[in-house]
This record gives sequence, structure tokens and C-alpha cells, in this order.
Amino acid sequence: MELYQHFRKEEHPFIDQVLEWKEMVSRQYAPKLTDFLDPREQQIVQSIAGGAEDVRAFFFGGAPFVERKRAFLAPPYIDPVEEDYGIVLFAVRYPAKFVSLEHRDVLGALMSLGLRRGKFGDILVRDGEIQFFVAAEVADYVRLHVETIGKAPVALEPLPLSAAMPLAETWEEGTITVSSLRLDAVLAQAFRLAREKARALVESGLVKVNWKVVDKPDFLCGPGDVLSARGFGRCKLFSVEGPTKKERWLVQIGRQK
Repeated sequence: MELYQHFRKEEHPFIDQVLEWKEMVSRQYAPKLTDFLDPREQQIVQSIAGGAEDVRAFFFGGAPFVERKRAFLAPPYIDPVEEDYGIVLFAVRYPAKFVSLEHRDVLGALMSLGLRRGKFGDILVRDGEIQFFVAAEVADYVRLHVETIGKAPVALEPLPLSAAMPLAETWEEGTITVSSLRLDAVLAQAFRLAREKARALVESGLVKVNWKVVDKPDFLCGPGDVLSARGFGRCKLFSVEGPTKKERWLVQIGRQK
């Protein structure tokens, strides 16, 4: 099918899912609300369903600045409102004077509940304050079962979505040259690592491309890809030029501050 040619092979199962959602909405004349999707998944949904005559795609994650959002696929005559997305915002109350909690601590506690990652939106951490978004259908379960994060006792307080802490995403732009667009080569230059170190990170499952773990060092990167390496941060490939006469690639990147 020609559609699949525009996407990477590992994205094909998700494409099949989106096509199923689109067909269901078109056939039943009823909306479909998805779990929280990462930005790449949102792009795929928009490209497949967003421009259809009989189906429209809308996205909301609880606040304008968040990455992870739920998609609302609907017939043309339906315009969703905020409540249709089924999102709850929790504030994490804990003894911040005595305990320091990070994003990974919160995510670890949430994932230990046995729920899919898609049931949780962005986790907001700023100056000791912690908030996170969760799908409304599991909010009561989460509130009941999250009693500790790390070793800290916690309580979850529901807040209106308007109370979400604004977090600005900033990128420090720069240019790197790489011998190839292999993941380990790009990673090494982006984070100033030895190639062997970059390869080891990838093979250990500590690297994500577009929010998905990639453990193959020879994975080919391209414009728009977002790379993250545990302990080193995140970078985005804004553009790729080349190869040059010396068989090098010029890559414009942004590193997240």
C-alpha cells in the first residue's frame, strides 16, 4: 500500500491502528478518543485522518504547551470541547523540604501501577512542584493506589486544568557534521560522546528516537527526529544537508536546555 512508503517500518502497526480508528468513526458516525499520544504519533494521526472529508482529528493534552496529547477523531459535524478529552490534572503533595523527586521517579511510580504509558500525559516538574495529567477513566484508580513515590509519602490532589504549571521548551541550536546518519554517529556528535559510548547506550536500550526505544546503532536518522539518551538529555534534528564532497553530513540540531 502506497501509504506505508511514507513511514518507517516500525511505525506500520500504529498506522494500522489509526486506519482502524478512522474506519470506525466513518462507519459508525461516532467519535473515537485515543490514549495520550507522543508527538510523532500525533503527526501520523494528523497525516492519515486529519485531512479526510468524513473524519476530523483534534488534539489536546490538558494544556497548550504539553507534548503528549489525546486525539479526538470525529465526524465533521462534531466539535469537541475540553471535557470530551477526559483528562484529569493531579498535583503531587509531598514533603519537598526533606525529599527531592524527579520526573523519572514519578514516571516509575505511575508505571508500577500496571497501566499503559498511554494513560498518562505530561509530567510537569518545576522548583519542587510536581503535576501530571492522567486519563479520566483511570484517575480514581491512580489516586487510590499512588501513596508513595520513591521513599516519599505522597497525596494526589485534583486540580482544574487551568492550574497546570507552564513549562517553556527551549532549544540551543547548533550544527554538527557526521560521517553518516547512523544513530550512534549522530548521537556521538550531538552529545559529544565517544562513538563507542554512543553505541553502548543504544545497544543497552537507553536511547529513544521519536519517543520510542531504538537499540540498533545503524538506525538511520532524518530531519525532524527527536533523540534522547538517558542521562544526557534530548536533541532534535532540524535539517540535514549533504553529503558533502568529503562524504560528510551537515546537521542542524537543537539541544534541549
